[in-house]
Amino acid sequence: MSIVLLENFRAVFYSPFYAAIALGAYAAEGVEVELRMSAAADRTLRAMLTGEGQVSWGGPMRLMHALDKAPESGAVAFCEVVGRDPFYLIGREPTDAFRIHDLIGRKLGTVSEVPTPWYCLQHDLRLAGIDPATIARTTGRTMTENFVSLQAGELDVIQVFEPFARKAIDAGWGHLWYAAATRGPTSYTTLNTTREFIARNPDTVMRMTRAVQRTLEWIAAHNGRDLAEVVADYLPEIPATALAACCTDYKALGLWNTTPVPQRAGIEWLRDAMLSAGTIRTRFSYEDLVDARFAESVTGKS
Repeated sequence: MSIVLLENFRAVFYSPFYAAIALGAYAAEGVEVELRMSAAADRTLRAMLTGEGQVSWGGPMRLMHALDKAPESGAVAFCEVVGRDPFYLIGREPTDAFRIHDLIGRKLGTVSEVPTPWYCLQHDLRLAGIDPATIARTTGRTMTENFVSLQAGELDVIQVFEPFARKAIDAGWGHLWYAAATRGPTSYTTLNTTREFIARNPDTVMRMTRAVQRTLEWIAAHNGRDLAEVVADYLPEIPATALAACCTDYKALGLWNTTPVPQRAGIEWLRDAMLSAGTIRTRFSYEDLVDARFAESVTGKS
């Protein structure tokens, strides 16, 4: 079967999705995948729901928004690939033992391109007893703009993903304060479709899930340099050595799952962060958001 897979946006932390294609994992399962870029990250799931593609990748955050507004949409995740938060806090000054309380009184530049990083960070703050409104936060600016402002000393700390973090650290003026992946499971990127599509095409969903499992096993067995070489054509603007370092950093953090089974703890943590932020009203259960049958089957967990 031919599948249009909608790409959320281009990023290093999505490397397993590129690797699945580059390594021929879908082809080995008899599925022809056409990768098609979404017009914007906030439109990816909607594009899938309106028929522009059969499967998309993106954050379960989008699933929750969609189901909160229209439960009848039937949007559901069936594989999880990025099971931890890929964002970092990079500071202008070094710190030996960062605590979330260290953000108090500092000028923080947060991500404007997508909302999930701030939803998660503000939940970290609330769990530590800190009102996010008390943080001196610069909003509405891109990661590139915040990167420049940190270098210029106009901000104390910025929230970024790779390769911004590695670039700042390697330049010597940026310092790692916090890798959000270290908080533990936070469901960040899943393969998504509709329950109707699954009902009509269970064999295709199973084949795609096996391809994801095959890819995750390959990544677990190889180093960051190997992964960077496989996905380099998808990220040509990043020098080979920098891309290898980014992939190595993410592997060390356990960013990518070793199986495609969505982690219940990660789904529930993200749900609670969104409830805390007031962006959804419904306290979804794991089963409301996930059809784990296929992932559990390919990993022998069913």
